[in-house]
Amino acid sequence: MSPRRSYDQYCSAARALDVVGDRWTLLIVRELLAGPRRYTDLHADLPGVSTDVLASRLRDMERDGLTTRRRLPPPGAAYVYELTARGCRLLPVLQALGAWGEEELGERRPTDAVRAHWFALPLLRALDGEGLVEVRLEEGDFHLRVGAQEGPVYGDGPAPGEADARLVMDAATCEAIARGETRLPDAVRDGRVTVTGDGTLAKALREA
Repeated sequence: MSPRRSYDQYCSAARALDVVGDRWTLLIVRELLAGPRRYTDLHADLPGVSTDVLASRLRDMERDGLTTRRRLPPPGAAYVYELTARGCRLLPVLQALGAWGEEELGERRPTDAVRAHWFALPLLRALDGEGLVEVRLEEGDFHLRVGAQEGPVYGDGPAPGEADARLVMDAATCEAIARGETRLPDAVRDGRVTVTGDGTLAKALREA
């Protein structure tokens, strides 16, 4: 395990960057906000990271108390990585960084990789309240746990249970929301997002 590099500055921002400032670390946190993930799943959803770098970052994150590794019981019998309570507290950091970076997105480039669940955090920023939301995109389905105080905040696939709201939109609309060009309530009003469901979240979006 490599020794932790430090800026050697008595500043909380510098100390935080000592822990999470390495390339890929915060994107690993983004993936683990979906809950426990196997190494192979993390590698598949972090295109561009080498196996050596990913393994090194995961070891460093475990050392620094951001993640833990545990073995699933049979028949799974695989190791999974998950965020600790301290790691989960990076969600608002990622949300603030994502909001700041909206203007950097621009139009999707031909070389840009995309995963449907990468739109989870922008949509979480766009939703108020609490509840389970299912999102259906051309790239795939995922679900959000809006207002979750603990546990995964999003996950791949349909909602694991009755959703409070279901949102259907095309990629262009979702990308516009992620770039901050379109507000979710405005997209609903314009018919670019279809909302179904009887929960308070669905009703709030339809009435906004």
